[in-house]
Amino acid sequence: MSVRRVAHIAGVYEHPLREIPDKTVAQIHAQVAVGALADAGLTIADVDAYYSAGDAPGFGALSMADYLGLDCHHLNDTETGGSSYLLHVQQAAQAIAAGHIDVALITLAGKPRTGGAGPGGSARFGSAPEAGFENQFGMGVISGYAMAATRHMYEYGTTSAQLAEIKVAASTHAQHNPNAFLKDVVTVDQVLESRMISDPLHLLDACVVTDGGGALVVVSDAVAKRLDRHTIPVLGTGFGFKGMNSGRVDLTHTGARISGPAAFEEAGVTPSDIDYASIYDSFTITVLVTLEDLGFCEKGKGGEFVLDGALQAPYGRLPFNTDGGGLCNNHPANRGGMTKVIEAVRQLRGEAHAEVQVPDCEIALAHGTGGSMATRMGSATLILGRD
Repeated sequence: MSVRRVAHIAGVYEHPLREIPDKTVAQIHAQVAVGALADAGLTIADVDAYYSAGDAPGFGALSMADYLGLDCHHLNDTETGGSSYLLHVQQAAQAIAAGHIDVALITLAGKPRTGGAGPGGSARFGSAPEAGFENQFGMGVISGYAMAATRHMYEYGTTSAQLAEIKVAASTHAQHNPNAFLKDVVTVDQVLESRMISDPLHLLDACVVTDGGGALVVVSDAVAKRLDRHTIPVLGTGFGFKGMNSGRVDLTHTGARISGPAAFEEAGVTPSDIDYASIYDSFTITVLVTLEDLGFCEKGKGGEFVLDGALQAPYGRLPFNTDGGGLCNNHPANRGGMTKVIEAVRQLRGEAHAEVQVPDCEIALAHGTGGSMATRMGSATLILGRD
C-alpha cells in the first residue's frame, strides 16, 4: 500500500531549551505535544492516534496517552532508537491510508543532561541477548562508530579531515540558530585538534548531549484541506534493518541502503531531485556513510562528496542539517531523528533561518538512524514535498 500524498505533516515543534532541570520527562512530552498541535491549528481533542518510543516514561504510550488526556483509539510504541519517529510517520501514514486514523501525534522527550537516562539508557542493554558477547568486551556506542570509521578509512581511504568537513558545515549553520547548543563556527583544524575520544573520532566528531524534545502531527488529506496551515505531504517512506549477520557484519554500510531506495521508489524521485537533506548525525562518520548508502554518491566516495562546502546552505551541492543538526544544535534524549523531520518541514515551508533557507526548496529528505552502525541498527527515510 503506497502512502504517497496520503498523509501530511501539519504541525512540528522543537523544544527551545537544551537544559531543562525543572521539568519531568512527561512534562516535556506534554509541552512539545501542545506546541506541535498549536502549530497545526489543532488541539488534544482532535488526536485519534498517539505514537511514542523508548523515551516515553512508565508504560510508554499507555502512560503518556493518559497523562496527555488523549481520547484515541490507536496507540503505537515502536522502538528503533533514533529512527523511531520517522518510522512512526510511516506507520501513521499507513494507518491513515487504511482509513483507521485521521490525526496522529508523535512525541519525543528526554533529560540526559540534567538527570535523565544517558545514551542508550532506555534500551535495557544489560538484558539484551548480545550483552554477554559484546558489552563486557568494551563495545559501546562511541567505540562502535569509531570501529566503523576505521574500517571505512581502511577500505576507501577516507580521512579525518574529510569527516571534519561535516562538522564545519553543521557549525556554519548553527551560528544562525539562537537555540543551538554549540553556536561557534569551527574549522577543520579545530576538529582535528579536539580531544580524541575513540580513535579515529575526535570530540568534535560527536553529537551534543541535550535535554529537550520535539513533536510531529501527521494528518489525513481530508484534515489537511481543512487546516489554515501549509502542510507537508509525505511522498515516500522506507525502513531498513541491519544486523550482525552471525558476525559477518559489513561496517561500511548502514540500513539506509535499504530504506533509501524504498523511499525514493515510492516517491517517484531520485537523489538528484532532493533540494535539502536532514541526515542523522550522531557522529560525522554516520553522515558520510549514510550519504553513500542513500545514493548521493558512490560507495567509498563520501569523503570526496563532502568537500568544498558541498553540505553548506544555501547553495551547496546538498545543503544538510541547516539547524546545526545533532553535531551542534540538539540531540534530545540522545535521539536525533525527530529534529531531522522538523528541520525538513521548516525548509519546505520556507521557515528556516534566512541565511540557510534553501531557495525554492520543493523536495526534502529526512533520515534517521537507530542503534549502532557497527552492530545492529534500524534506518528510516522520508521523502517530503510541498503542496
